[in-house]
Amino acid sequence: MANIEKKNKSITSRDEDFAQWYTDVCKKAELMDYYQTKGFIIYRPYGYAIWENIKNYLDEKFKATGHSNVYMPMVIPTSLFQKEKDHIEGFAPETLVATIGGNQEIQDPLIIRPTSECVFTDHFSHIISSYRDLPVKYNQWCSVVRWEKTTRPFLRGSEFLWQEGHTMHASEVEAREETLKMLEIYDSLGKDLLAIPFIKGRKTEKEKFAGAEETYSIEALMHDGKALQSGTSHYFGQGFAKAFDVKYLDKDGKIKNPYQTSWGASTRLIGAIIMVHGDDNGLVLPPFVAPIQTVIVPIQMAKEGVLAKCREIFTKLKEAGIRVKLDDSDKTPGWKFSEYEMKGVPLRIELGPRDLEKGVLTIVKRNDLSKETISIDNVVEEIKRLLDTVHHEMYQAAFKNLMNNITEVHSYEELKAVVNKGGYAKMMWCGDEECENKIKEDTNATSRCMPFDQTHFDDVCPVCGKKAKYVVYFAKAY
Repeated sequence: MANIEKKNKSITSRDEDFAQWYTDVCKKAELMDYYQTKGFIIYRPYGYAIWENIKNYLDEKFKATGHSNVYMPMVIPTSLFQKEKDHIEGFAPETLVATIGGNQEIQDPLIIRPTSECVFTDHFSHIISSYRDLPVKYNQWCSVVRWEKTTRPFLRGSEFLWQEGHTMHASEVEAREETLKMLEIYDSLGKDLLAIPFIKGRKTEKEKFAGAEETYSIEALMHDGKALQSGTSHYFGQGFAKAFDVKYLDKDGKIKNPYQTSWGASTRLIGAIIMVHGDDNGLVLPPFVAPIQTVIVPIQMAKEGVLAKCREIFTKLKEAGIRVKLDDSDKTPGWKFSEYEMKGVPLRIELGPRDLEKGVLTIVKRNDLSKETISIDNVVEEIKRLLDTVHHEMYQAAFKNLMNNITEVHSYEELKAVVNKGGYAKMMWCGDEECENKIKEDTNATSRCMPFDQTHFDDVCPVCGKKAKYVVYFAKAY
């Protein structure tokens, strides 16, 4: 990432206090506001618009792969929630439970959904009876509530927004293919929209989703060297189907349980965007997720022709499908420059009397604050080109940072040094949970995932010295 001079004094420097920098950006860029109940936030228009762009991208991908949107009730009767034992054990400590309704005690207390496997699977038990009913491929956009002790906007909240997909299949092969296909969609989200490279792979038994047979994840690396789980896809096998008595009559005349998947991504992706790309002056938004892709700032707009030409350019860009804003307020150009840099707008167009005479525009790229002069006549084509350029440059900068912060480790001391410095320690692992526990106890790092490329580079686990079975990434994480 370019070394950009700090100009916004209201935002704490990242290297001085990363946590405070993050909070400053969330507030100053008007992404959110705090609510009176701890852990709950207000998504302000600018922050919610980022989520809408993520949602629109994923929604199109889900529908293109045969999924339909539904909406399920937000409450789960305790008796229903308890049907899958691993699931209840995993989520019980985080649940918010309603016990009174209309001044009457609720006999079967209602859990505000922390996730909806129970609701979906119970519904599936009523609508699936034949192989002709399969596959069922549903997704819902909603909020969930998890009563977290420590919260931070977007990253970990008592309530957050997300999508959760839930599918049922006649065969194990088809369900496993679905699980990995959705992981690839999340990976493409990073490449196409967020300019974030992910590492991806399978979670260990210790870190997998409660009730899943296998969990796969995409993991992003933040500026401070911590990992952020950014999306997960789960293969459930027949566990939930059996617990909730989902059965169907197959072609061979036998009664069978279907195979199930679940997958989700949430508003913590907004946190990932902030922490991967942001700098000391605030947000740096990837062009295709940015609510405003280009802002037009008139210079000396009282001069004849300046504002009229800015409006003409605004109309052209808007008609071309570019998300553009014209700031014709009475604030100074300097104030506007600082404001839109802080809000991370990818491109700024400046037009003054001299530019008008020459038939040119000055373009400033937010990712490196470099300037470029373009012809007014080619504004649409040039802005589209520059949006692509900024996205590519941002992805490459994040990719370079990721690659520079993956370190193969061959001893326990090396592992501790890497995770304490920040970044991923790539190590060989025996597969024993005791080694995971020891690493977490000694360093507060956790296993992030086992990559699909399992090419071994050591024979023994550096923690215990036993024979190594898996390649795994460890890192401290949010």
